[in-house]
Amino acid sequence: MTAFKIFLSSIEDVKKFVALMNRQDFDADIISGKYVVDAKSILGLFSLDLSKTHEMRAYSDDCRELGEELEKYIIK
Repeated sequence: MTAFKIFLSSIEDVKKFVALMNRQDFDADIISGKYVVDAKSILGLFSLDLSKTHEMRAYSDDCRELGEELEKYIIK
């Protein structure tokens, strides 16, 4: 498992993020407080508060490429 802190600031960011995640062959979740949603679900992501930072957990040990693709959303 690999975890990232991400920030999706707009509807366009959510759309691009979900499209990118749907190309991955592993599962991933977005954790926001007590809520956990599928990172590949556009409806799930729109149910979250987009003004906050969220944790993404990717259930794969090889996420180097994913980290590079998600760089604009990752909080460092």
